[in-house]
Amino acid sequence: MKHLLPHLRLLALLAALPLAAGAQTAERRTSLGLNLSALQYQGDFGSDYWKMERSSYAPGLAINQYLGRGIDLNTQLFFGELSGRRDDKTHFNTTLVNANAGFKFKLNNGWVLKQNAFFQPYLLAGSGWTYASRSGMFDGKRIDLDKGYVDVFGAAGISLRLGGGVSLFVQSGQHLPLNANLDGISETETPRWADRFLQHTAGLTFNLGQAPDADEDGVPDRLDRCPSTTPGVEVNATGCPPDGDGDGVPDYQDQCPTDAGTAELRGCPDQDGDGVGDAEDACSEVPGKVELQGCPDADNDGVPDQEDQCPDTPAGAQVDAQGCPSPTEANNDTDGDGVANDVDRCPSSPGPASNRGCPEIRADVRQRLKEATQFIGFELNRATLLPSSYPTLDSLAQLLRRYPDYTLSIAGHTDSRGAAAYNLRLSRERAAAARDYLLTRGIDAARVALRGYGAQHPLADNATDAGRSRNRRVEFDLFLTGDPNAAEAKYGPEPTAPSPATLKKATPVKKAPAKKIPARKAPARKAPARKALSPSARATKAPTKAARPAGKAKVPTKKPAKAPARPGARPGQR
Repeated sequence: MKHLLPHLRLLALLAALPLAAGAQTAERRTSLGLNLSALQYQGDFGSDYWKMERSSYAPGLAINQYLGRGIDLNTQLFFGELSGRRDDKTHFNTTLVNANAGFKFKLNNGWVLKQNAFFQPYLLAGSGWTYASRSGMFDGKRIDLDKGYVDVFGAAGISLRLGGGVSLFVQSGQHLPLNANLDGISETETPRWADRFLQHTAGLTFNLGQAPDADEDGVPDRLDRCPSTTPGVEVNATGCPPDGDGDGVPDYQDQCPTDAGTAELRGCPDQDGDGVGDAEDACSEVPGKVELQGCPDADNDGVPDQEDQCPDTPAGAQVDAQGCPSPTEANNDTDGDGVANDVDRCPSSPGPASNRGCPEIRADVRQRLKEATQFIGFELNRATLLPSSYPTLDSLAQLLRRYPDYTLSIAGHTDSRGAAAYNLRLSRERAAAARDYLLTRGIDAARVALRGYGAQHPLADNATDAGRSRNRRVEFDLFLTGDPNAAEAKYGPEPTAPSPATLKKATPVKKAPAKKIPARKAPARKAPARKALSPSARATKAPTKAARPAGKAKVPTKKPAKAPARPGARPGQR
């Protein structure tokens, strides 16, 4: 047992090594294996095969080189010994040094099993050299001999993929050193195969190297056709999310994954092309208006043609619910919803009295607002929207046109990593980026309100990657224009931005190279002007610049001293 302890310590050390990223493929071609083997002798002294208590232990090293999906080049080296004993006059002890090379035939070749499968069976076949140093006695006579033999080797094993770059493997193989005399007794009948041994091996394989993979989806950037996939989304061999209906909208974002549609409608079909999905289009075969659920309104009086009893009403005329001109305003109810104008919050849009005369937000619309959060993504540690966010924001613009009496609340949140002051600014900038995009789609700036709450209101535990991913979000809510902001009703007032001095302490400033700071040539009296536009001051002014492109206007091109305020300037992923 004493001679086994160093080898057990070696395996414990290997198990403690960190897991590398990526798996051995054409991108990461070489792996290194460290192992421990149990050697079992068979010869003129009998057979120790499959008798673990009679085994001797040998440390070893293996190097694997990727050749193709189904085959690798494998080399192995180990040092051990075999022994046997009949009595004090007949015994042997043979030290072995073995090196061999051969081919590893893999079943995780993409045809039988996936290349990144957890279970990875394989076969080994090779040949090499066994050097044997024998000492001992036969009938009281010394049988010492040092000699080398050609070794034929075959084995079967299985690898268990523990992580991106580490595998645990176990294998058993047969060694046939040709014409070897390992025990000192000559065999006359089968001298070629008389002495041989089994090798049972367990160890760890570490795949070396790491191919660049910016979106961490397991597909190297060189092969990734969708290099900005949202973290955690399942991808295929080309790095793209599955798209079952082939409409260009990945299944995880496709609201109609079995029916081909358009990106603007999140993958849902729109056969009349009016911008209203068939599932919500009350007139799916005729182009119409978004605010009328896709139905046409030839005289633009707000009443769909199929309900309009006066389809040729003059432009601008007040009409009743049937689309006919109102004979008088005596009823003081412009939209004819039964709520008098003086108490009607939406006198031009019919709605129930329970909602103060305003149209109610349908349950499916509120669900869409809730789900929109998961489809909004940003560049790493920045407030720049990913293109995959555009279809969702386009659909929100359509909702705002459908509900002209409502304002959209956008609330930005972060996880808890990093300084609180930085998180507060980043959450507000990301909300501003979403707002700016909506303004480019023709939405009035007064109808989009933003708030930033930093890491103050998590949805999940910030101690886990999954929890932090849920906490990094932008939330959307509709509320009647003039009512309290929906985000403030849910989370309270927006936190106050810290002072410039506090923010500078919270966000370390990395000085730009001297050649990139033209401001150094300016007189010292101009320094206060640069200090006035601190990161917190720019975060406070963010809502007033509706047309500012997200993630770009915050880095002045003429004042490099502000470069540390870029969202990507701090370490860690946001």
